Amino acid sequence: MTSNSGPSLRERALGYLARREHSRQELARKLAAYTEDEDEIAAVLDDFQKRGWLSDERFSEQVVQSRKGRYGSLKVAHELRQKGISDSLTEKAVAMMVQDELETARAVWQKKFGEAPRSREEWAKQARFLQGRGFGFDTIKRVLKSDPDEL
Repeated sequence: MTSNSGPSLRERALGYLARREHSRQELARKLAAYTEDEDEIAAVLDDFQKRGWLSDERFSEQVVQSRKGRYGSLKVAHELRQKGISDSLTEKAVAMMVQDELETARAVWQKKFGEAPRSREEWAKQARFLQGRGFGFDTIKRVLKSDPDEL
């Protein structure tokens, strides 16, 4: 379905990759808007992978680097799965984040709240915020330095 009226599928793919890293699934979805020929899309993506221009591993590393200071490993893992990254690459990316997760959670919490919760309601509010940012319950309990039942 490639026509003379616009850039070729290959040129479009290069344009997307020139702006930022993409996962294979994400780039395939974007290219599908321009052709119904799945074999043509697969051929372009295979060629790009062979040349090293398209890499799910590099994409997952880039996502980790850009999200590391603001989000927890659970949120990043979910995002990577949504973008079609394999479980093994997702686990590798999460392992990179887990080392600093408590420190990151404390920094995110400090910026938003700055003081320990004084009631169960405040504790729940702060915990929901951290949970929404992708931090696990064990990390949340350590950041808030208490259990809600102690309040």
